[in-house]
Amino acid sequence: MFGIPGKQAVTLTPSAASQITKLMRRDGTEGLRIGVKKGGCAGMEYTMDYVAEVNPMDEVIEQDGARVMIAPMAQMFLFGTEIDYQSSLLEAGFKFRNPNVVDACGCGESIKFDDALTAGTAAPSGK
Repeated sequence: MFGIPGKQAVTLTPSAASQITKLMRRDGTEGLRIGVKKGGCAGMEYTMDYVAEVNPMDEVIEQDGARVMIAPMAQMFLFGTEIDYQSSLLEAGFKFRNPNVVDACGCGESIKFDDALTAGTAAPSGK
């Protein structure tokens, strides 16, 4: 929908693709749906849900066995994002490297997009 021909909207690192594929197999899901919604101290938050079926309006990215669906209202916010999966002694989780983010809160749970992206949009949601 908001893509450039020949370029995926979102890319996955090998670590993220491996983790998504592992969780898809374990839980018997069709893939990971990502989106954004209003909330948090910076104004927006990412949403992530494993889903049983693909919404025909989703942008579907398939890479190395992993399937990621981008919710329709989130596509313009996520274009160009790289998703990584990092694991350390104290925590593990998906990390978003999103070129559209202009600010983030101190706890890292919420983000702010350029006002040009958020102007005139209804509450975008991944659900």
